[in-house]
Amino acid sequence: MKCPFCGNADTRVIDSRPAEDNNSIRRRRICDECGKRFTTYEKVETIPLIIIKKDKNRETYDRVKLEGGVLRACHKRPITAAQITKLVDEVETEIFSLEEKEIESRVIGEKVMNKLKDIDAVAYVRFASVYREFKDVNTFMDELRNVLEK
Repeated sequence: MKCPFCGNADTRVIDSRPAEDNNSIRRRRICDECGKRFTTYEKVETIPLIIIKKDKNRETYDRVKLEGGVLRACHKRPITAAQITKLVDEVETEIFSLEEKEIESRVIGEKVMNKLKDIDAVAYVRFASVYREFKDVNTFMDELRNVLEK
């Protein structure tokens, strides 16, 4: 592993343990040249997942896009970064455990909405309004009624 500080190729692992998510390994390293320490994470490489968009275009799965959508829905809501990370981790685990090479964006959106519904109703409605492309106020109100009834 190349040192991010001096660029030296000789670094050593001084500590290794499971990361908080239990899906990766956290490794503490030290550079033999400059003596600085840094952390790396090791994750199992998976087959790239292809997302089938609503318009039938295909693109590779991008966790950053999923996180961005959830973050926008949770903006200025009492939801912690840890809750958002946990939600994205859970959705990611569910979609990868399907062991499909391609998955429709609709499936991912529904999984996110189901989890958001349990965390925060406002974030859920925000996400649903973009995801389901509410065309007018009536559609929005119908979804609000559904949330309030449950």
